[in-house]
Amino acid sequence: MKITAFCVALILLFTAGAWAGTDKVLYAFCSQANCADGAYPYAGVISDKDHNLYGTTEQGGSSSFAGLVYELKQTKSGWKEIVLYRFTGGADGAGPMGQLVFDTEGNLYGIANGGGVGYGTVYKLSPSKSGWDFKVIHTFQGGNDGVVGIGVSGLVLDAAGHLYGVTEMGGTAGFGTIFVLSRAGSKWSKKTLYNFAAGTDAQDPLMGLTWDSAGNLYGASVGGGADGCGAVFELAHQKEAWKESVIYNFTGGDDGCWPEFGSVTIPKSGEIYGTTGAGGADNQGVIYRLKKSNGTWSETTLYAFTGGNDGGQVFAGVTLDPFGNVFGASAYYGSGSYGAVIKLAKQKSGWQEKTLLDFTGSNGGYAYGNIMLGSDNNLYGTTFRGGNLGCNTVNEGCGVIFEMKP
Repeated sequence: MKITAFCVALILLFTAGAWAGTDKVLYAFCSQANCADGAYPYAGVISDKDHNLYGTTEQGGSSSFAGLVYELKQTKSGWKEIVLYRFTGGADGAGPMGQLVFDTEGNLYGIANGGGVGYGTVYKLSPSKSGWDFKVIHTFQGGNDGVVGIGVSGLVLDAAGHLYGVTEMGGTAGFGTIFVLSRAGSKWSKKTLYNFAAGTDAQDPLMGLTWDSAGNLYGASVGGGADGCGAVFELAHQKEAWKESVIYNFTGGDDGCWPEFGSVTIPKSGEIYGTTGAGGADNQGVIYRLKKSNGTWSETTLYAFTGGNDGGQVFAGVTLDPFGNVFGASAYYGSGSYGAVIKLAKQKSGWQEKTLLDFTGSNGGYAYGNIMLGSDNNLYGTTFRGGNLGCNTVNEGCGVIFEMKP
């Protein structure tokens, strides 16, 4: 996709943001010459204790358009974007699509989908007096070592500071891997915990992993499963090793098909909430819940997208608030044709859907990453398109960071 060499800046409109109903654009990407501030965010944002937001863009940044890592900082005069690192597309990596994660020392970790030797990298950003110091802590070698691919797969940490993640491709069967990175001093070493297999196993995971309260990891894959519509898998922590098992196979019917970018969500109660990009009554994707009883997981479809005002083709995962309400986003369709944000409220008779936000282009479009519930109980997220509509040849924008009151 070609981005024009100079983007028409709409900085005053989009950086300051004006409330349009309940939503506010905090920042529109490619508001600087040559998209030096980034373009096309896939993943959602995370926040620090001061409520500053952090994320990645897949393109923009340096002259190589290899993407960047940013902070969106709250100041007295509004939100200000600070570029923490611009990828060169070489040994450092390229095209970061995954969500970031903080460790307890304030360091940031992420995955670049390309660069290195062509298969992606894992990187670390450490705060310093002069800014942020960048370091590659693993370069994927392809083959058995893994290929990051096109997934929006971030990393998760355990209490000891080990990093866990997935690759979409590579491994012994070519269907992806689950890996851990462990640190000894300043050196990191990688170990493959599981190679996804042919047949009915989960295959080609595009999303990152999620912990449960017992120390097990869960995720979903866009490929594989008994019906070829993807699967939800568990990586159970045992004394000597990790054991992978498929806990649900999507059929492509009312239960959904093809879980895409959004990681699953697991509240303290232990159920698993997630989304699929297709399937459901109108084949526009679903929000589902898995619940375990007597050792068996059962699936309930909480909502099937229609492709109407609620949008369709769901890539993002869901977020739960303390009251059990479920928030999600569709990537396409909706009354504004750019997707929508919805809320599911639990009622005695079931789940009631309400469309909270219609993306229209100027306020964003095509939400691919998970939405974050902030400490102020507002929702924060990104869209891949929208915002500064004149930044590319198709006039659909280069993405935004948005806030909304649910």
